[in-house]
Amino acid sequence: MPPNPLFMPPAAPIRLQKFLADAGICSRRSAEALIAQGEVWVNGEVATLGQKVTPGVDRITTGGKSVRTTPQPRITLAMHKPRGLVCSNDDPYNPETVFSVLPREFAPLRFFCAGRLDKDSEGLVILTTDGDLANRLMHPSNVVVKRYHVILEKPFPARRLPVLVKGVVIEGERLKVERAALVNPSAAEDSTALDVHMHHGKKREIRQLFTTLGFDVKRLRRYQIGAFRLKGIPLRAMKKLTPAEIESLFHSPHTPRAALQATAETPHDEFHED
Repeated sequence: MPPNPLFMPPAAPIRLQKFLADAGICSRRSAEALIAQGEVWVNGEVATLGQKVTPGVDRITTGGKSVRTTPQPRITLAMHKPRGLVCSNDDPYNPETVFSVLPREFAPLRFFCAGRLDKDSEGLVILTTDGDLANRLMHPSNVVVKRYHVILEKPFPARRLPVLVKGVVIEGERLKVERAALVNPSAAEDSTALDVHMHHGKKREIRQLFTTLGFDVKRLRRYQIGAFRLKGIPLRAMKKLTPAEIESLFHSPHTPRAALQATAETPHDEFHED
C-alpha cells in the first residue's frame, strides 16, 4: 500500500549551510560566513556553525527574509563572459552582471558563480544553482585546473617563466601559477602571449602577478576548466551542461609540452638569467 501523503515523515535533518546552498541563497562557504556573522536565524534564534535543521519543519531567515524550504532545480551553465560584466549577484557600482544576461527562463532561480573572473577579464564562467557543485569547484581541497590565455603589453622572456611558477609574495600571500608557457615565441625567446594554468585563484591573482614583475596585462581570457573547453559558446551566450560535462570540470587532461614553458615540476636550472 502506498504511503499516505498526509502522514509523510519529515525530511531528515541537514547542516544549515547545505540547506542555504540548496535553497540558492549562496555557496556553502558563503553560508558558513553568514552563520558566523550572526546573519542567519533558526526558529527565532541566532544560528550557530554546525547546526542542523529539518526542511519543512524549522523556520530559517536571513537578512530578515524567510528562506524557502523547497530546493531549487539543479541547473549548471557554462557562460562565455565578455569584458565589462562583474561576477556578482549584487553590485551597486556595476549594474550589469553575468546574472543580468541569463535567459528569461532562469530568471526566477538563484544562481551563483563558481569561480569568478574580474570585470576586465573574459571567457569561461560556471553559473549554478547547485550549492554542492559550487562547493566542490571552489573548495581548496579539490584540484580544479583553470587555463588562461594571457596577452601582455610587452614581451615576456622565457628565462623568467620559472618566477611565475615559484611565485612572488604580496601582502603576505604568495601569488603563483602551476604552468606558464610562451605562445609563438620569437627568435629572442620571448612573447606577448602566454598560456597559464592554475588550480587555485585569488582575486585578480594573474594580473597582480604579472604587474608585480613589470608586465601589464592587456587581455586575459579563461578558455578551459578541467577538461571542459569554452570552444563553441558565443560571446555573452551560455550552454546548459550535461552531467558528463559537469564531471569533466574535475578532470585534467594532459597538456603537450611547449618548447618554452615552466611548471611546478620544471627544474629551475633549465632556465638561466642573463
